[in-house]
Amino acid sequence: MRIATWNINGLRARIDYVDEWITARDPDLLAFQELKTPTDLFPHGHFEELGYKSLVNGQKSWNGVAILCKQEIDIEETGNSLSGQEEAGARYISALVRTSTKKTLEFINLYCPNGKNLEHADLEGKLRWFDSLTKQLSNETQAHRILCGDFNIVPASIDTWKGEKGDGTMFHSTQEREKIEALYQCGLVDIFRQSKPDTEEFSWWDYRAGAFHKNQGLRIDFILASHDLSNSVEQVFIDREYRKKIGDLTASDHAPVVADIVL
Repeated sequence: MRIATWNINGLRARIDYVDEWITARDPDLLAFQELKTPTDLFPHGHFEELGYKSLVNGQKSWNGVAILCKQEIDIEETGNSLSGQEEAGARYISALVRTSTKKTLEFINLYCPNGKNLEHADLEGKLRWFDSLTKQLSNETQAHRILCGDFNIVPASIDTWKGEKGDGTMFHSTQEREKIEALYQCGLVDIFRQSKPDTEEFSWWDYRAGAFHKNQGLRIDFILASHDLSNSVEQVFIDREYRKKIGDLTASDHAPVVADIVL
């Protein structure tokens, strides 16, 4: 099964670009973040024509997450918020996916809070949001689990163009990195880093100052898998080609992250 996660930075502004990518990469199960689209305006019919059904937790102008899967896949939505975090906006959606081999996969799509900067009150809100997520995962038993999305945290110096000079700054701070470590303790593995322990690749580049062409990026988009699934990964890659313009179509500032997993 091909699984992908992608912060698309506005669905309606980028729907033609998304179509190009879906046609080229043919994912089975796909997580979108930062829809910037209300639930009732999500273009279900558009994606049905491409062979996908959709589960959506949208929000006007901001946030928003969706799960798309091929029509033949059995999927059931199980949640659209974290306990106590409703005011954080549409940042969470989960589903049970039943594969062709009769496995039941828990699939969770996240658009984690940004936090703004180390002095901003939003940072504490970000940390509390992660605490709620970890608590929920710790209280649940699920053997086959995928947790993916835009985490807005750089796990280690290899995941940033700044290297060790970034340590202690926003997205690179100790308190933020501790939240990623807490997720690993819930039995989850960063499958990109597992597959490529020494590879410096990024999934986000600022639009400004030629950051993409200078490769001044961050790796903040992840697919985390339970241990059983992490052992079944055939390949995982950051689809950097789809951070580039296609003709007159402008890309998101994030690249898709893609994994092929035997399920």
